[in-house]
Amino acid sequence: MAISDIDMIIVATTTPDMTFPATAALVQLKLGMTHGMAFDLQAVCSGFVYAITTADQYLKGGMARRALVIGAETFTRILDWKDRTTCVLFGDGAGAVVLEACQLPDDQADQGILAARLRCDGRQWDKLYTDGGVSSTQTTGHVRMQGREVFKHAVSMISDVVEGVLHDAGYTAEQLDWFIPHQANKRIIVSAGKRIGIPPEKTIVTVDKHANTSAASVPMALNEAVRDGRIKPGDLVMLEAMGGGFTWGASLIRWTG
Repeated sequence: MAISDIDMIIVATTTPDMTFPATAALVQLKLGMTHGMAFDLQAVCSGFVYAITTADQYLKGGMARRALVIGAETFTRILDWKDRTTCVLFGDGAGAVVLEACQLPDDQADQGILAARLRCDGRQWDKLYTDGGVSSTQTTGHVRMQGREVFKHAVSMISDVVEGVLHDAGYTAEQLDWFIPHQANKRIIVSAGKRIGIPPEKTIVTVDKHANTSAASVPMALNEAVRDGRIKPGDLVMLEAMGGGFTWGASLIRWTG
């Protein structure tokens, strides 16, 4: 594709270059794109799942034809390097996909994004947050996390949305070809997979290679599994993420790339 084929850019990020303009506007500039729309979306580690779900709705509503959806983070900029409970867990990275609206025959309609669920519970904001902000402290702040509390909520929240999405699309966990969870830590990934009924051999794990890259972790894991040949066209793939807010969500995709 050429940049002229893209008419929408969404950047999921918690660590933008500036307060404004949106990082998406700067991406648009660097790509030489002067048409369409571009904006950022902030849902922390759930950002990419939120972003592809948002793009899907724009495409289905006819407001765009092709969307470039990016998850990008420089989390090392907001770490307190004296806090060993957080600084060893996070990393930097970026990944992207292109979504295209296509009119398919009824017998081929089971392609692309099949179903998604997004959730948020602001009551849990202080379990994972930064201790600063433009309006509160005029600083970016540093990441603060109650690790035990995050783990306690993560497995049940992840299971809830994944099972809900499977129900919405009319599939079971056994029918999944691949599960791509947010790469927070191996213990959450394993526990969630066991609870949902997804075996380890169907789970993509890359946290050992690049740590928790927040909104970038899901597209980076997806990229690795596509490049090494594990994910093939026609595979049924579940994406899932949970992050500060708490936000969480899941998206079921019939891979066509």
